[in-house]
Order: sequence, then C-alpha cells, then structure tokens
Amino acid sequence: MGSSSPQHTCLKLVISNKEQIFVKGTWFSSYFDLFITDGLHSWTCHASEEEVEERASQWDQPVSEYIDLGEKYLGFQQPGSVYGFDDAGTGHKRLSWTFEKEGTKLEWRWKCQSSSNSKKTTADILDFLMDSNIRLSDEVVSKTESFERMKVEAEKCLTQSEKLSKEKEEFESAIYAKFLGVLNAKKKKLRELRDKLSKQATSVEEPVEEDAQSTDRTETFDEGSDEEISGEEVEKDDVGTSKGVPARRGRGRGRKRK
Repeated sequence: MGSSSPQHTCLKLVISNKEQIFVKGTWFSSYFDLFITDGLHSWTCHASEEEVEERASQWDQPVSEYIDLGEKYLGFQQPGSVYGFDDAGTGHKRLSWTFEKEGTKLEWRWKCQSSSNSKKTTADILDFLMDSNIRLSDEVVSKTESFERMKVEAEKCLTQSEKLSKEKEEFESAIYAKFLGVLNAKKKKLRELRDKLSKQATSVEEPVEEDAQSTDRTETFDEGSDEEISGEEVEKDDVGTSKGVPARRGRGRGRKRK
C-alpha cells in the first residue's frame, strides 16, 4: 500500500455487550486513521508511523504485516475474535480485538480520543457508507445486466449448438446411407464377378476331364495293337526258324493208281 492510494474500510461492529458502533479505517503503508461513531458520539485515532513501528516490533512483525492485520480485522468482523470498545478515562475509549499468533492469544488495542467535531465525524462516516452503498448498488446493477446479457448469449449459443448437433446428425445419417448404398453395390458386383469366375473355372475343368478319358481309351487301344503286332512277329519268327522241320503234307485226298 502506498501513501498516495490508501485503502478504506467501514465495519458495523457488534460489541459483546450488544453495543453497536461503526468503525471507518483509512490504511496507509506505515500508519492508519480510525473514525468511530455510535450515532451520538464519535472518536478518532491517528496512529503515527513511529507508534505503528513500535507496536509492530513488540510482536516481531513487519510494519506492513501489522497494517494488513488491522485492515483485516476492522474490514470484517472475524469469528472467534473478541472485540471490545471500553472506557479509557477522560472521555477516551479503547478499541481492541483478539487474535492468535503461533498458538498464543494476543490483543490488538488502540486508545481513541473524543472527536473535536462529533457531528462532522459522524457525517463523514455516513457519507462514506452512502457512497459505498451507491457504488455497490451500481456494481450490482451492472453485474446483473451483464449476467442477463450473458444468459441471453448462452441461450443463443445453446440453441445454435442444438441446431448444429441436429444438422450434424442428419448429415452423418445421409452420408452413412449413401456409403451403405455404394458398399452394397460393390458387394453385389463382387458376388457377380465371383460367380462368373466360378462358372468359367467349371467350364474349363470339364474338357480337361474328357481329354483325360479319351487319352485313356487311346492308350488301351494302342496297347492291344502292340500285342497283336508282337504275336504276328512271333509267328513269323517261328516260320523263319523251322528249316530243319519237314514240310507237312497236305490233307487233300490223293489219286488212286489203277
């Protein structure tokens, strides 16, 4: 936090005894200011750099961590912390709250003096609350309008998405139908080619069998002829080799001598 850009907080604080006060804080990098009102009276606390540094050193904290801790506990009422706003004499009040550090319960407290101009302090706190309320209302309206626009855009996107999804399904169905038609036509063509090839193979096999049968008959005929031929050759050989055998007489009846 830089001195040129302080942070502001305003807390409606409920004290343990049911007392309610408003605490406005202005937080710089090394010091802070507090403005407190109960609606009737008001108090202020101006913590200087020296005082903040001294308090931070007592708790072994850097100044920035000490400032951040105060901003946290006076920005929102923290559960588990005990807040107090007690009399400190001569019109002063002591603002305090508890917290734990490394298992040790500590108490953060500062003395607040009565405001020199109670009405102005109270008015400044109310003005800050009003401005914050207006700013928050504007932010709510802006975010609501932005949400409505996003809702409309989301509905448009959803409608467009559903339309695209439907078109995609229709396109895929049409493509699949065409693909199946082409595929079935190809299958039919392949079956026709297969049947045609099967018939051609069958017509080629039948003449081959007939040729084989005729070849068998020819071989049988040729074998018989060879035997006859060989038998004739044997007879010729017998005739040719019977030189020493007398010739046979004919069986014809001879003429009687007178």
